[in-house]
Amino acid sequence: MSRAISYQEATARERLQHLFNPGSFEEFLPPSERITSPHLPQLNAPVSFDDGVAIGRALLGGVPVYVAAQEGAFMGGAVGEVHGAKLVGLLRKAVADKVTAVLLLVESGGVRLHEANAGLIAVSEVMRALLDARDAGVAVIALVGGANGAFGGMGIVTRCANVVIMSEEGRLAMSGPEVIETANGVEEYDSRDRALVWRTCGGKHRYLLGDCQRIVADDVAAFRAAAQEAVAALSATQTGLTLEALEAEQHMLATRLDNYGELSDPVDIWTAMQVPDAANVPMLEVDRFIAAASQRKGA
Repeated sequence: MSRAISYQEATARERLQHLFNPGSFEEFLPPSERITSPHLPQLNAPVSFDDGVAIGRALLGGVPVYVAAQEGAFMGGAVGEVHGAKLVGLLRKAVADKVTAVLLLVESGGVRLHEANAGLIAVSEVMRALLDARDAGVAVIALVGGANGAFGGMGIVTRCANVVIMSEEGRLAMSGPEVIETANGVEEYDSRDRALVWRTCGGKHRYLLGDCQRIVADDVAAFRAAAQEAVAALSATQTGLTLEALEAEQHMLATRLDNYGELSDPVDIWTAMQVPDAANVPMLEVDRFIAAASQRKGA
């Protein structure tokens, strides 16, 4: 049996190495191109040789896909002008080349504040490019399991994907815990309460709410298997955007707000969903959790 490799602890390039067929990743704009942010040197801030994201093509179980992997160790994976442009270019190239799917290995706190409006514009362009790709029939699959989670603009980008795959350790939200605490006070949200943070933003809660379609163990092999299944399923169906699908998504969100909008703790939401033994959900292994989740109200 091969040794499990933690997805959370791996770097972006280690994920690219282990997720895809060995030696199949071919990088667009490799390190030798030295494509770096023009804004950071003006602030005496360090730059990265790839601006915190590696993009290219690879084979996933023999299927050609395009892929982007954000490096959480560089500025928390935050998106700046060049970083965003690389993502946009990848998605547009995927449409032009008619690839089956794009995999986004998301690990980002959102917009790079150092680049202000340039970063905000970059994220908005990524969203548009992603939706254009989906409209063209290119499936987009987001993987979230890094230590920095998927927050801010990249949290929105993630939810624009066809399929979201998360580990329990991954986190997904619009605003990060520290941001909420700063804006509304520790009484509203204590970012130091790690159990609360993971109950609120973690993979289990996002899975129960319908924000992610697959939850897996913190293992690169588990992410790989789930991604392969998602690519196979999406390639066999119509992946383009439709008005009916968007309306169904809005209905789901409205219903969720009506049912759970007044509940302040995820455990209360899980109880309302009739998840068995809701208080112990954080302690369950993935397989047992999925079994319990299948018994919830409306599942």
